Amino acid sequence: MAKAAKAAKSFEENIARLEEIVGALEKGDAQLADSLKLFEEGTALVGACGKMLDEAEQQVVKLSKGADGSPVESPFTGEVEGNGR
Repeated sequence: MAKAAKAAKSFEENIARLEEIVGALEKGDAQLADSLKLFEEGTALVGACGKMLDEAEQQVVKLSKGADGSPVESPFTGEVEGNGR
């Protein structure tokens, strides 16, 4: 694996590269083999971004009021109050 590929990139860097890949694929100028390489890279980036989003979601904490009115931290459940989701 190349040195640049081993270095962890930020979510924003991955998204920017993914946008480049989508643009190149939409253009349709690349050879089939190059398109397949771009597609594989894009698929890996989507997976990496999804993992980053999952990790970020786990860090989110929902604030609510305790019995005495002071804020109480509780884990993020992904449910929106009042929507029943």
